[in-house]
Amino acid sequence: MAVHRPDEGADALIGPTAAPDVHVMTFNIRRAADGMLHRRADRWSWRAPAVRQLLASEQPTLLGLQEALPSVMPLLREALGRDHRTIGSGRGTGGRGEGSPILYDATRLELRDWGQRALSDQPERAGSTGWGNLIPRILVWAEFAEPSLGARFLAINTHLDHLSASSRLRSAQSIRQLVAERGLPAVLTGDLNAGAGSTAVRALQAGGALVDIRDAAERKAGPRWGTYPGYRRPRVGGRQLDWIMTTRDVRVRTVAVNSRTPGGRRPSDHLPVQAVLRFGEDAA
Repeated sequence: MAVHRPDEGADALIGPTAAPDVHVMTFNIRRAADGMLHRRADRWSWRAPAVRQLLASEQPTLLGLQEALPSVMPLLREALGRDHRTIGSGRGTGGRGEGSPILYDATRLELRDWGQRALSDQPERAGSTGWGNLIPRILVWAEFAEPSLGARFLAINTHLDHLSASSRLRSAQSIRQLVAERGLPAVLTGDLNAGAGSTAVRALQAGGALVDIRDAAERKAGPRWGTYPGYRRPRVGGRQLDWIMTTRDVRVRTVAVNSRTPGGRRPSDHLPVQAVLRFGEDAA
């Protein structure tokens, strides 16, 4: 029997997609840092070429990033090309620091509206906390039009707290409420710091509000790797912290977890999750 192994090549797993398909990726790129206190695999100077090559080959139409510092954004935009735009700022006061931006191909998607909010009781106050998280947590949302099918949809990108289960639950409830309020087909990308069966994931999926793309996909491109191998070789059934979820009216054509190591380097301690989605068609 053939044994599935993580692909060591640099070729695209999905690559550019043509309309009306929308290639969506969620990717925690790991906060950029260098120096002797960080092992080589974790240093941004070591990982950056692999991140650039991965994004340049995959060319997602819509990319939700986590742990993105302002200093790395020029490299990411260069990798994706001049047609990609960025929305979202840092999670701290004044929009500083680590962010969870959305990058999108402006030749494929029309931005209609967007916003950023703190995951707290003061969502409009940048840098606010208060649900059990000691550091600010945010979401970035956007309403897009996909012109080829005349469809509009909601995209939400987030990075939930790594310590507080209470914060993750309250954040999940806030996201579900936002999806309900907007009343559009929706896609959620994010590092949820929570696995299947957790209270946060159950809250997002309560009442069928959102579904895991890996359960809804028509095609699975490669094994169901865990998304948090921590620079080690990924394994099937490993920890899943990184998610793409959609409402039931979104057609999920393909799903994949990207284990590529361009140049023999792991781009991050997380693996990107990717999907080919279609909005404006009956998902059934």
